[in-house]
Amino acid sequence: MKKIISLLLLIAVFSSCNEYQKALKTEDVAVKFEMATKLYDAGKYSKAIRIFEQIAPAYRGKPQAEKLFYMFSQSYYKTKQYYLAGYQFESFVSGYPKSEKLQEAAYLGAKSYSMLSPVYSLDQTDTYKALDKLQTFIDNYPNSQYLAEANTAVKALSDKIEKKVYENAKGYNTISDYKAAIVALDNFISDYPGTPYKEDALFYKFDSAYQLGINSVPAKMEERLLVAKTAQSNLMKFNAETKYKKVANEMLVRIEKDLQKFTK
Repeated sequence: MKKIISLLLLIAVFSSCNEYQKALKTEDVAVKFEMATKLYDAGKYSKAIRIFEQIAPAYRGKPQAEKLFYMFSQSYYKTKQYYLAGYQFESFVSGYPKSEKLQEAAYLGAKSYSMLSPVYSLDQTDTYKALDKLQTFIDNYPNSQYLAEANTAVKALSDKIEKKVYENAKGYNTISDYKAAIVALDNFISDYPGTPYKEDALFYKFDSAYQLGINSVPAKMEERLLVAKTAQSNLMKFNAETKYKKVANEMLVRIEKDLQKFTK
């Protein structure tokens, strides 16, 4: 009995493969459309894509085109081909503004770009593009059922950009370019006043001012040490129990000692 079942399954698989190959080779677009739909419904998106790519030009303007291009877009999305999915969903939205799938397609098109956003340490061009696409969706469909998801995605992408900006600013301190670090960290604190990295940014701004001060030529040292002292005060005002308290206080002792040279 098991052998018979196995044989029947084998025949079914072979028949299905044979049917698929015939559909790929036939000139009959209706046969191709039927096979692509069957594959899509079965979750065989990669195979469906091969046929959709063949027949898409022939179906533009036809009654079945809306269904075809929706399935085509979804197939790219399901196979994580997000560049192509984003493009296809955008084309669908543009081509079928009255479709009942319009909001879903608009959202998935924007989401496709968000899926391309890399880790914060890499170039964030795709992240900015995704933010633009998602914001456009939110503006166009303020009452959409996908609004909460879109806002969540915007928050995640914005947080990634914020971390990128912070790490870039902090990076100047790491490479001992203290003047650039002070400017970059100042700009970061100004641009992101509610950032969770504010305490860190204040410390690295202080550290940059401190390093610049204690390593200055005598003619510039007093002024720079006073700037560093103010930076330390700003850190402590933000959080008197900062995790940097011990080292910051030790650095302040050095600043006060060096400033004494200028009071004699």
